[in-house]
Amino acid sequence: MTQYGVIGAGIVGLAVARALTQRGHDVVVFEKEDRVAAHQTGHNSGVVHAGIYYAPGSLKAELCAKGRVATRDYCLERGLPYREVGKLVIAVDESELPALAGLEKKATANGVPGLARVDESGIRDIEPAATGVGALHSPHTAVVDYVAIAEEMAKDVTDAGGEVLLGAEVTGIRVQGDRVTIETPRATRTVDRLVVCAGLQSDAVAKLVGADPSPRILPFRGEYWELDPARADLVRGMIYPVPDPRFPFLGVHFTRGFDDHVHVGPNAVPALAREGYRWRDVSFGDTWASLTWPGALPLARQHWRMGVYETWGSVSKSAYYRRARKFVPELRLEDLTRKTAAGVRAQAWGRDGALLDDFAIDTVGPVTLLRNAPSPAATSSMAIAEYLLDRL
Repeated sequence: MTQYGVIGAGIVGLAVARALTQRGHDVVVFEKEDRVAAHQTGHNSGVVHAGIYYAPGSLKAELCAKGRVATRDYCLERGLPYREVGKLVIAVDESELPALAGLEKKATANGVPGLARVDESGIRDIEPAATGVGALHSPHTAVVDYVAIAEEMAKDVTDAGGEVLLGAEVTGIRVQGDRVTIETPRATRTVDRLVVCAGLQSDAVAKLVGADPSPRILPFRGEYWELDPARADLVRGMIYPVPDPRFPFLGVHFTRGFDDHVHVGPNAVPALAREGYRWRDVSFGDTWASLTWPGALPLARQHWRMGVYETWGSVSKSAYYRRARKFVPELRLEDLTRKTAAGVRAQAWGRDGALLDDFAIDTVGPVTLLRNAPSPAATSSMAIAEYLLDRL
């Protein structure tokens, strides 16, 4: 029996650990927090993506399609929330129709189930309060409770005899031949193979292994406003903008969650710490590391205008509101009642300043590192696990 270690008890790390136990391996999961799903998994919008946005043939497209089905089946099997509320990707004016057509071509190639192009009247049939000149409707885009899924996966691991060590921050990793020793304040363990799914800390853990410093993690905070429950009927499912292909972020949108709360957002602003969920969360070490990374200047030259635009939306509720109101004209400023818990996205970027768009995997001897796991990583978690295991 092969002994495996997994670093990170987010949904991807737990999916890997669960898949390993299903294949009969001995598994121990190391998580620095006192609970599972403490970071990206527990701070996202809960969307199960259908594969609209991703380049056909990319790893993202392949694993999203497989992961959506696996997530649906797992939730139905375990009695966890899985609601196909549907998504509209709306072109607000004629200038966005060519991009919408390009998106339709991608989505069709990716086999997005039930995809349909609708006109202005079709938009009103699906989302009566929304407006636009055309849209793509994905009726099988769903919402779930990713924290509940992660907790269920952790139970699967322990029920199969594996371990999930909480409060076990990895402080050292030693590769000795075909064995790996993992050091934490709680214990030292030696395993045959190690899989790193460390999210926001993935480059820091890669450094412990002696892997290439690139890609580096650049944390982006996404902030959400909650729609007043009395006005939640403005949105039936999800309303998304046509994304700008120059950026890896989708822009401000509306999402009805599994619990019927409607969230507006997120935006995307550089966080001042890897786990910087608020403006006052500042790590000078993390910020300095980002500013001195060779890719910092090329990234700033290319995207400084977008950075200013997103930051203004963060500090100005009115600016945020105006962006959202383009899609739902009946929206009022006072309908945005409070900011909810923000999320921080682990965005990998290279030495040349390029933001990595696809999943990225690295290996150092018996160590496999998931270096970049952007959206739709939560949707794809079980498919990512099978992909990694088939190639270990």
